[in-house]
Amino acid sequence: MNAVIIGVMLMLTLSLLRINVIVAMTLSALTAGLISGMSLVDTLNAFNSGLSGGAEIALSYAMLGAFAVAISKSGLTQILAEKLLANVDRHDNADEKRSLSYVILTVILLCSIASQNIIPVHIAFIPILIPPILVILNKLALDRRAIACVLTFGLATSYMVLPYGFGGIYLYSILHKNLADNGLEIVNTAVPQAMIIPAIGMVVGLLIALLFTYRHKRYYKQSLITEPTQKKVENKQKVLFVGFMAIGLSLIAQNLSGSMILGGLTGVVVFTLFGAVKWHESNDLFSKGVSMMALIGFIMISAQGFSEVIKQTGDVASLVDGAVAIIGDNKPLAAALILLVGLLITMGIGSSFSTVPIIATLFVPLCIELNFSVMATAALVGTAGALGDAGSPASDSTLGPTSGLNADGQHDHIWDSVVPTFTHFNIPLLVFGWIAAMVL
Repeated sequence: MNAVIIGVMLMLTLSLLRINVIVAMTLSALTAGLISGMSLVDTLNAFNSGLSGGAEIALSYAMLGAFAVAISKSGLTQILAEKLLANVDRHDNADEKRSLSYVILTVILLCSIASQNIIPVHIAFIPILIPPILVILNKLALDRRAIACVLTFGLATSYMVLPYGFGGIYLYSILHKNLADNGLEIVNTAVPQAMIIPAIGMVVGLLIALLFTYRHKRYYKQSLITEPTQKKVENKQKVLFVGFMAIGLSLIAQNLSGSMILGGLTGVVVFTLFGAVKWHESNDLFSKGVSMMALIGFIMISAQGFSEVIKQTGDVASLVDGAVAIIGDNKPLAAALILLVGLLITMGIGSSFSTVPIIATLFVPLCIELNFSVMATAALVGTAGALGDAGSPASDSTLGPTSGLNADGQHDHIWDSVVPTFTHFNIPLLVFGWIAAMVL
C-alpha cells in the first residue's frame, strides 16, 4: 500500500464528506505516516516540523484580513458599493444585467492575472476586492462557483504560461532549472512555449464553467456583512484619496519586500495615520481580520505539516517506481501515468512550486529514456507540477477564492471552490497535457 496514495485519497474523501479540512489533513497525515512504516512519534515530529513552515503564511493572511477590515471601516467600500448598486439598479433589463455580470467577471479575471504577472501580490487582493462586492454579486444572482473558477483560472494559468512575476519564478527559476539540473538540454525561453497546449486546456475548462455549468442564476441571502451600511460617509474625496493611497503603498511595500505581512501592515498604518480609521479601532481591525482569515490560515499551517509527512514517508519514489514498472516502453501510457502521479503529489502538497523539484528528479530521466522530445518532457513535468494546484483543498488557488467568497458564510470551501475547480481545470489539464506530450 502506497502511503502517498492512501494519504491523499483519505484527505479528499474526508473533505468531501464535510469533515473539517484541518481534521482531514491531520488524520490523513497520521495515517500516511503509519502506513509507510514510520512510528507514531516520528510521524508527529514530521507533522510538527512542517507546521512551522506555515506560520508566516498564516500571519500574512491575518494581516491581509486586518487590511480588508480597515478598508471597510474607512467607508471606501461603501462608496464603491453605492456606485455599483446604483449601476445595477439602473439595469432592470435581463440582457443588461447579464452584460454587467460579464463585465464584473472580466474585471475579476484581469485582477487575478495581474496579481501573478504584473503586480505580483498573489492572493492578497482577494479578501480586499471580493467581500465588498458580494452585495453586487448577490443582486446579479451570480453563481459564486463561477467566480471561484475565474479567480483560480487567473491564479493558476497565468504562472503556467506567462514568464513574468510569479510566472517567471515558476517557468524559469523552478521548472527550467530543475529540467536542466536533471539532464534535459532546453533553453529557458522554450519552457513557456511547451506549456501553451496545457494552458489551452485551462481556457476550455473556464469556458465550460461560465457558459454551461454555472451560467444559471444562484440566489444568496443578503447578510449583515454584505449589506452596505446606512451611515453617511463624510468627506468622500478624502476617503477615496486615502483608500487608494493605502492600497497603492501596500502593493509597493509588498513588491519591494516580498512580504504580504509588510504589505498589509502598511495599508493599515496609512488608514490609521490619515484618520480614515480611528486609532481606538486598531485592535478591532486585527481581531476581526484574524477572525475573517483564521480558518484559511490554519488550513495553510496544517497543509505544511501534511506535506512534510508525505515527503518523509519515502513513498513518493516508490509511487514513481511502481508507475515505471507498469509503463515499459509505452509512451502514451507513460505520459498518462506521469500526469496522474503529478496530480496525486500536488493534491497532497498543495503547491505546484514545491512539487516540480520532486517530480523533475524522478521523471526527467524517464522521459529521456523513453525518447520524449525536449518540449514534450517540459510540457509533461510542467503540467504534472501544476496539476492539483487548482483542485487541492490546501492550495492557494482554492483557499484564496474561498477567503473572499465566504465572507458571509455562504460559500463552502470544498463543494463551492475545490470541486468546481478540480472538475473544470484538472481534468482538462490531464487531457491537454497528454496531448502536448504526444504532439510536441
